[in-house]
Amino acid sequence: MIFIPIILAALYMGWSMGANDAANCIGADIGSGMMPLKVGIAITCVFCFLGAVFLGGNVIKTIGTGVVDINCLPLNERNLLALTSLFSAAVWGTIATYKKFPVSTSHSIVGAVAGGGLVLGTSLHLEKIIQIFICWILTPIGSCVFTVLFYYICRSFFRIPVIRRHHRAIMYVLIYITSAYLAFSWGANDVANATGILIGIQKVSSQQAAVIGALAIGIGVITWGYRVIETVGFKITHITPLMTIAIEIATALNVHLYTRFGIPVSTSHAIVGAVWGAGLVQGIKTVNLKLGRDIVVTWAVTPFISGIITYITLGILLTLTKGG
Repeated sequence: MIFIPIILAALYMGWSMGANDAANCIGADIGSGMMPLKVGIAITCVFCFLGAVFLGGNVIKTIGTGVVDINCLPLNERNLLALTSLFSAAVWGTIATYKKFPVSTSHSIVGAVAGGGLVLGTSLHLEKIIQIFICWILTPIGSCVFTVLFYYICRSFFRIPVIRRHHRAIMYVLIYITSAYLAFSWGANDVANATGILIGIQKVSSQQAAVIGALAIGIGVITWGYRVIETVGFKITHITPLMTIAIEIATALNVHLYTRFGIPVSTSHAIVGAVWGAGLVQGIKTVNLKLGRDIVVTWAVTPFISGIITYITLGILLTLTKGG
C-alpha cells in the first residue's frame, strides 16, 4: 500500500522541480526579450523529457544508492525513507518557488536522503557526499567563467561580416538551439532528484523512473514555472540576447559534463552563476548584489532544511508504525 504514496511523493517532487527550475532553461531567454513565455515552456518540457529518458540513468543511480547504504535497511524503513525524503525536498522546493528564489533540488534531495539515513542509523557514503559537495561549489564558479569566455567568443563570431548581415535571424536560431540543449541537460541531471530514490528501493526500473519524473517536471513547468523565471530573467542583471546565448551554452555544457560522471549538481547554481558572469562582463555595478546574497544563503541552508524536515517526519512515522 505504501507504494502509491511514494509514487505520489515522487510526482510532487517532480512538479516542485519543474516549477522552480523552469527558470534555469528559459529565464535568460524571456529576460532578453527573444522568446515568448509559452514557446519557452514548450521547448523546456519537450527537451527536458528527452534528456531525462535518454541520459538520466547516470544520476538516477547516484541519488538512489550513492548517498546512503539503503540496501542494508529493512523493506519498511526503505519505503519510509523514500516517502519522507521526497516529500521533504518537495515541500522546501515549493516554499522557495512561492518566494521566487531559485534553489537547488539536487541539494534538497541529497540533504533529505542524508537526514533520513541519520534517523535510521544507516551508513552515509561520505566520500560520495563530499565529492557532490565539492561539485556544488564548483558549479556556479565554472558557469561564471564559461559565460565570460563564451560571451567574447560569441561577440567575435557576430562581428564576422557575413554573420553581421543576418545578425538577428542567426541570433534567434542560436537562442532556440541553446535553450533546447540546456533543457536537455537539465532533464538528464535533475530527473534523478524526483525518482532516483525509487531505484534505491527497487520499485521501478531506471527507464520508468525517468519517464515518471519527466512527466511530473513538465507539469510543474507549465503550471507554476513563471514565478522563478521572473527572478532569473529580470532581477539579477540586465540580459542581452548575446549574453543569453553565452549563458545557456555555459550552463548546459557545465551540467552535461557532471551528468556524464553521474554527479547530481544544481542547474540553479549553474544558471545563476552564468548570469552573474554576464553581469561581470557589463560591470559589477549592474549585478543585484543583495539578491545574489539572498540566493547564496538560500542555497547554503537548502540541504540542511530538507534534511531536518526528513529527520522529523521520518522519526514521527517510525514511532507511529512501531507503536501500531
